[in-house]
Amino acid sequence: MKIDPSIRSQMILPNRVPSKNPVSKTVFYLLLSVFAVLFAMPLYVMIVTSLKSMDEIRMGHIFALPITPSFDAWDMAWNKAASGFDNAGLKSGFWNSVIILIPSLAMSVAFSSVCGYALACWNVKMGNFLLMALLVCAFIPFQVIMYPLIKMSVAVKLYNTSFGVSVVHTVLALPILTMIFKNYFASIPEELIKASRVDGGRFWGTFVYVVLPLSPNIMIVVAIMQITGIWNDFLVGLTFGNVKAYPMTVNLNNITQTQTGVRVYNVYMAAAMLTAIPPLLIYFFSGKMFIRGITAGALKG
Repeated sequence: MKIDPSIRSQMILPNRVPSKNPVSKTVFYLLLSVFAVLFAMPLYVMIVTSLKSMDEIRMGHIFALPITPSFDAWDMAWNKAASGFDNAGLKSGFWNSVIILIPSLAMSVAFSSVCGYALACWNVKMGNFLLMALLVCAFIPFQVIMYPLIKMSVAVKLYNTSFGVSVVHTVLALPILTMIFKNYFASIPEELIKASRVDGGRFWGTFVYVVLPLSPNIMIVVAIMQITGIWNDFLVGLTFGNVKAYPMTVNLNNITQTQTGVRVYNVYMAAAMLTAIPPLLIYFFSGKMFIRGITAGALKG
């Protein structure tokens, strides 16, 4: 069957993709390349400086590659750099950060997911008031509530402990994470929740067997947000920890502040890289899952 050319030109072909303008595509990739270079330039300077000797650094060529690359500064930063009165480097701070991160991540995800589930899927008394309170709490600066938190942590004997730092991180994360979970759980079809109730599923049964299996995207997004936020934190660890419970970021600050005499910039850069490597690895290996979680609706609403 032949189609009149005038009619064919007005037909919409479903599989036809409009061609892209090659000029706009070139400009787009050029801009991306420029921004990538600008963002990667500080990282490049840190890496090459950490591999140089102090004699090379004094030459002033910050963008030049090291003549004789050496990991001596990395070894010094990890094992021997002075952090206050301690000459153990960043090693102790790394394990302190791990000890702080694990319980804080577990508690914040567990508590906020249950709260968000209750507000989204169950008729909670004064639920709207709780949501408004959470919204207000999410935007209160930490400095405003720091002193009351110190007094409360002292009262329950958690001040100057690693677990106390984990509890404070959990408290600070609860408002925003609860709202994120609530918005995501509200998108779950209401028929599934009702069917679970009809089949005898109570609060916890519906949460464990219906809601959680549908929530891997939100779990991945929240976990990555919490890991990077807790690991990069400085103020909470400094305020609520002690000398033996300081996280890696506090140790990094102490290393750069307690050195006397010659400023060993290669050690400083190596220490900064060692502190930044864990969150960089998290984004490197799970970045696709993070983007997939966002595009699948983990932060919608």
